[in-house]
Amino acid sequence: MTGAAIPVPRGWLELRETADAAARSRELVDRLRDHLPDGGLTVVHDLACGTGAMGRWLAPQLRGPQCWILHDWDTRLLHAAETDPPGGAADGAAVTVEPRHSDITRLAIDDLTGASLITASALLDLMTSSELDGLIALCAGAGCPVLLTLSVVGSVLLAPADGLDQQVAAAFDAHQRRVTPRGRLLGPDAVAAAVDGFGRPGADVLLRTSPWHLGPAEATLAAEWLAGWLDAACEQEADLVGERDRYERRRLSEAGAGRLRVTVDHADLLVLPR
Repeated sequence: MTGAAIPVPRGWLELRETADAAARSRELVDRLRDHLPDGGLTVVHDLACGTGAMGRWLAPQLRGPQCWILHDWDTRLLHAAETDPPGGAADGAAVTVEPRHSDITRLAIDDLTGASLITASALLDLMTSSELDGLIALCAGAGCPVLLTLSVVGSVLLAPADGLDQQVAAAFDAHQRRVTPRGRLLGPDAVAAAVDGFGRPGADVLLRTSPWHLGPAEATLAAEWLAGWLDAACEQEADLVGERDRYERRRLSEAGAGRLRVTVDHADLLVLPR
């Protein structure tokens, strides 16, 4: 989808899968179950599916047979998702996958015929306002629940604190809102816009936090996240480039010593049509 303009490396998706699984709201899954088919086939459309991590997390928490239709523009990621499918449903029922090479900004309602659930992960903040409006209209037309997880909300906390933290965070947030050929990205404003937009057709929108908590056990992920965070911040604010190396060395030294803690806040949304 949006990924057509913002490619995501497979290695990054694989590295973050465990942290994503720990962060997503299981309370929203509990609420979702009552709105899925009872005894019949559950058809899930996973938008911008990446390596299929969402299915591997969610499918084992749902009962009954499931068909996951996996949408992504990147054929390499689709292949990875197809070759590592969910193991099965909570009650042992079969879970199948069907990859579809898709630009999800161009999906039509006919592409979602028979959908029981639409889901996506780490997607909303990469969208523009017009793309989000299109997604909301598409989901409203499908008339089924929508579960959207792990959207960044512009809140990062590193401990111990450093004097450069706030400047880097502000530059990163500005980069998340940058203007692209597709338009201005929503970045950390995406969640509020989605809550408002999905609520307008009369759906119930449930919002829960889903933070990453990265400590010594997640040092490799924290280091990779830090590098990407700094890359984006320095691209946005050139004045940070001269400070980057010293700051990054300090932070990596703290991580190596087991002293660095990082909290990256996200939000999960469950949309339930009335």
